[in-house]
Formats: sequence, structure tokens, C-alpha cells
Amino acid sequence: MRPPKPRIAKPRLHWRWVRGKWEPYHRVTWTEGGKRRSREVKLDWKGDSEELDRLYWLAQSGRHSAQQSPARYTWRECIEAWRRDAVAGQGKLQDSTKAGYRRTMDAIMEKNSDKDMRKTTRQGVRAAISTLSDTPRKASRYAQTVSLLWNYAATELDWPLGENPARRLARYKPAREFEPWPEWMVAKLDSAPESVKIAARLILGTGQRPNAAITMRRDQIDGEWMRVRDEKGDQWLEVYCPQSLRSFAAALPVRGAHFLAKNLREPLGYHAVERAFRIWRADLGDAARPFTLHGLRKLAIVELAEAGASDAEIQAVTGQSADMVAYYRKRASKRALSKAAQERRK
Repeated sequence: MRPPKPRIAKPRLHWRWVRGKWEPYHRVTWTEGGKRRSREVKLDWKGDSEELDRLYWLAQSGRHSAQQSPARYTWRECIEAWRRDAVAGQGKLQDSTKAGYRRTMDAIMEKNSDKDMRKTTRQGVRAAISTLSDTPRKASRYAQTVSLLWNYAATELDWPLGENPARRLARYKPAREFEPWPEWMVAKLDSAPESVKIAARLILGTGQRPNAAITMRRDQIDGEWMRVRDEKGDQWLEVYCPQSLRSFAAALPVRGAHFLAKNLREPLGYHAVERAFRIWRADLGDAARPFTLHGLRKLAIVELAEAGASDAEIQAVTGQSADMVAYYRKRASKRALSKAAQERRK
């Protein structure tokens, strides 16, 4: 037998027997097109009359959460759409690149999930980037991610967003400024562990990212040409192989399908080589601390520029962007000018 209905009566307040108990609902009725229509909002009062009163007046004024229109053009909606989109969204990105974007998107969701993207200002993006100034790589990735999402929402979701507030905020500066190796450190490679020595020569000779060089197969060098993998663009490039790299590769002992072989079929992992590099770098002293394996890729740009290669020629070898090539070419220009100036002193 049902217990009596609560003796609380208010305009538009209706009680319904639901799953063995009385539940209050705020009901609005109207006529539309000659038909009677209604809308109900359940008031989750939990048996508390004061809470019922509060929820009732929210519903009466149209401010109850169930009466609010879902927010549109939010960061959450855009990020979730990008993550679902296997073609225009994540499509051709490498797993490591996708993981980096996802981490930054999680941070954006944490603070801006339900905020309207259209209200984002360039000043707001700058302020967010400035909080990451101690970690330049994260700051640059934040600007890149905001720009990526903005362009995706504008072109793929057809959202009326206006100008991209993160446009060019990460331009002309790498995610991290990798220092090209100095000559003395390259000369010290003869004392490096074999895995570090081979990895360094492959990175410098190919101009590719450390992981692409470390996992390079022996059959990727065929006579005067080599096939190298552009990991970021997920494509293979055919690049002329310099004689110095051909001679170095030919002299290496064959231990498997890869130059740096874990076994007959698998290459050594990046982390194993990088760990050996850090131990060797520590033995070189504090002067070597700023330099990483990635710095050899930047040194390749500097060496090519000093040899007289054009930006387009450098891009054809390394696969790096025009902005990145221009950024590191400045190092080569200053070195070349300083050498010319100092030579005149003789």
C-alpha cells in the first residue's frame, strides 16, 4: 500500500509515484499548433523540504540545470570530435605526436571544458602560455594544440569562430631549442659507447630524428641513395647518401637487419641508446650538459648551410620545416661570418 503523498503543494508542482516512493516534478504546460504540450523537470529533493523549495524556485525562474540549453562551441565538444575523427583529426599523426596533443588537450579540458571557444582571446592564450614559460616545450605545444583545434573546428565542424587566437604564437621557435653540438663534442664520439657512436653518425649523416636513425635498417642505404623515414609526416623520403655515411655504414659489423641491432630482426630501442648517451655525456663534464641527441639533427642543418646549401636543399635532406631551417641557419651564418672576420686578422 502506498504511503500518503507529501503534503507540499505549489503551483506547477506535481507528485508522481516512482519506484516505490513519491517524487516531485516541476511541470510547465502550453499549447502549440493546437496540441497540448508539457515539460517536466525532476526535483531531486532527497526528502529535504528546504532543498525542494530551493530546486522549485530554480525551476520556476528557468534556472534549474535541466532547463539550460546545452553549451555550444565548447572546447570539450571540439576535442571530443577531434579524437573521434580518424581521418581529418588524428589521421596521419604518429602515436607519439597524438599522445603529446592528447596530454595538452586534457589540460585544456580541465580548465576550459565547457567554455565557449568563440570567447577565447589572443590575450587569454598568451596568458596561458606565459604560465608555462619555465617549460618552453610545453608552452609551444600548448599554442600548437590550441591552433590545431581552432583550425579543425573552423574547417571540419564549420563553427563560426573568427581569427585563430593562437596563430603564430609558436612560430619561429622550436618546441625546445636544441643546441647544435660543438666541434669538440663531435670529436669526442670516438670515446663514446658503440651504440651512441653509431646513432650519432646516423643522425648527423641523415639529418633525421634520433629515433628514425636509431631504428634504421641496413637496406635503407642502397648505393648512392638512402630511404629515410620522416616520422612526423609519416612518409618515406629518398635522399642522396653522402660518401662519408656510406663508408661508415659499410664498415659496421653486421649483427642483424638494423645498424643498431637488438637481435637479427629488431633494432635497439631509443631509450637504451639515449640512456647510454646520458652516461657518456656525464663523463664529458658540465660543458656537455646542454646537448642532446636531437642537437645532432640541428647540427646537420648548420653544416649543410655552411657548405652553401639553400634552404630548399636543406629541407630536401632533413625534411624539416622552412621556419626551422631558417631558425638554425642563423647559427651557420654567424659562424661563417665570424670565421671570415677572424681570418682577415691574419
